[in-house]
Amino acid sequence: MSSDFEGYEQDFAVLTAEITSKIARVPRLPPDEKKQMVANVEKQLEEAKELLEQMDLEVREIPPQSRGMYSNRMRSYKQEMGKLETDFKRSRIAYSDEVRNELLGDDGNSSENQRAHLLDNTERLERSSRRLEAGYQIAVETEQIGQEMLENLSHDREKIQRARERLRETDANLGKSSRILTGMLRRGCSVKKQCNLSLAPKA
Repeated sequence: MSSDFEGYEQDFAVLTAEITSKIARVPRLPPDEKKQMVANVEKQLEEAKELLEQMDLEVREIPPQSRGMYSNRMRSYKQEMGKLETDFKRSRIAYSDEVRNELLGDDGNSSENQRAHLLDNTERLERSSRRLEAGYQIAVETEQIGQEMLENLSHDREKIQRARERLRETDANLGKSSRILTGMLRRGCSVKKQCNLSLAPKA
């Protein structure tokens, strides 16, 4: 059982050494070779994972009293596998950036151009934000002015209505006073006629 495990160990060691070497070469290869190398590394990583699975199965078959040493070695191999996958991801990111730059025709000043473009967009956004804020402030002030005008108009309307009511009351009082004076004048004239008749000489 341990001989099978050691055989897998040897295969894993050889395979991971090849993968490490190829990952280090990826960034320095021409585009066509890089693409082929990336595909090759992906295939070998899958093979390495399969070897780890076989080794893990072998460890489970080892008697518990002897399993501790192999379990420690398995943890070390899994950590190594994780490091290889991380290094490969970094290498692929660098490769993808180069491919993107080649497709877009970027030169050495691409990062500076992008930074300047971002700054320009940021300034535009800030200017637009300031204009929107100023427009909002004007709208708020206009609304306040309109509200004040409505309130003033409401007060003026109330004043006009009260003035009309007072005019109606005054007209009513004047009408009543006029009727009273008219009645008094009529009674005065009637009394005067009677006095004139009583003072007139008899024939």
